Amino acid sequence: MNPNEMMSVEEALDCVLSHVSPLEVETVSLLDAVGRVVAEDLVSDCDITPFDHAAMDGFAVRAADLMNASDDAPVSLQVVGEVPAGSVFNGEVGVGEAVRIMTGAPVPDAADAVVKYEIVDYLGGDGRQGSAVSFSQPATFFENIRAKGEEIAQGEVAIRAGEVVSAAGVGFLASCGVTAVPVYRRPRVAIIPIGSELLNPEEPFRPGCIRDSNSYAMAACVAQVGGIPSQLMIVPDKEECLARSIKLAAEDYDFIITTGGASNGDYDFIKPVVEDLGDLYMTLVNMRPGKAQTFGVVDGTPVFGLPGNPAAAYCGFEVLIRQALRKMQGYSSVGRPSVKARLVGDRKKRDPRRIYLRASLSRNEEGVLCVVPAKNQSSGLFSTLHRANCLAILPEGTDQNPVPDGTLIDCVLLDVEEGTVL
Repeated sequence: MNPNEMMSVEEALDCVLSHVSPLEVETVSLLDAVGRVVAEDLVSDCDITPFDHAAMDGFAVRAADLMNASDDAPVSLQVVGEVPAGSVFNGEVGVGEAVRIMTGAPVPDAADAVVKYEIVDYLGGDGRQGSAVSFSQPATFFENIRAKGEEIAQGEVAIRAGEVVSAAGVGFLASCGVTAVPVYRRPRVAIIPIGSELLNPEEPFRPGCIRDSNSYAMAACVAQVGGIPSQLMIVPDKEECLARSIKLAAEDYDFIITTGGASNGDYDFIKPVVEDLGDLYMTLVNMRPGKAQTFGVVDGTPVFGLPGNPAAAYCGFEVLIRQALRKMQGYSSVGRPSVKARLVGDRKKRDPRRIYLRASLSRNEEGVLCVVPAKNQSSGLFSTLHRANCLAILPEGTDQNPVPDGTLIDCVLLDVEEGTVL
């Protein structure tokens, strides 16, 4: 496809994803693995649990001894020992005997049930060794006992390649004896702000200048998706300067994001630079905001040129770049979840492109999911993005203008992680 031809959003996404792959595998500590994609099957080195153990504090007994226990005919047993957690009872529980046992302690040999303290009566003692205790109801086989290997057997796969390690998964792997986890490496992402008018945020204003905010927003987006962002120096609107910056970045980074200089103005150079240094694949996407988006590869490194307007840059990242960075980390789910919601109020649509509206999603009094677009959809605003929890989509080429109140439209959820089942 001619890179200067307009691409649909789907074509643009396919183009970007086709030029990225999962990065190489690295081994990280257990705590550093949370939220990462496992690259190899992880196997338990033991049964979990490694032995039959008590699920609560109580008395370990033979269930057969209590078969006929009732309120009218309680059964008394002799307490012959005590097993705290971390200890083992030497010997077995004989007929007519009980062992006082704590949660997590191994169940003594011959015992096949644990009766909780609360339903046991003490007969002239404190319930410890040498005492007698009384039971007024039967115990079922393996009552309040967690069986050896209940969760996983030795040699069984605990977490499979391709799964994402959760906080609970960290605990699970620790119990399996896994302390080092092979995961796909996080992409190193260079962020290059372009514009002679840009100032660093700590600099005082000068006539005709604005503070660089896009590189900060993009760095935050990269970090949020799991990448490692590096904000490089502001590049002035000079082709040779931009070419030098991208050439150097391609040597050290896995992905390059530029902001600004993506249109066809006299000082917009990202397209000719990418085309000169490498392969140019895309320059226009059928979406608003964010029509002018450049994508290519320089020395094997993907380069993505975003527009300078904050909303356009953010939407470009969310719709296209975010999914690429997810794929590079081995995730199988790369796209944000979406839902359908009722549009609140008529919405003018004079542009045939697919429009992404910054919007707020909530349920009305009847429990119906509704979406309210921000009043000001200017592409130069960050504040509406900050307050939005979704991007509401008005599809390209709609015949309705305005799109009427109550229309069911797709909404991309910005506060829900990829892979979430709704």
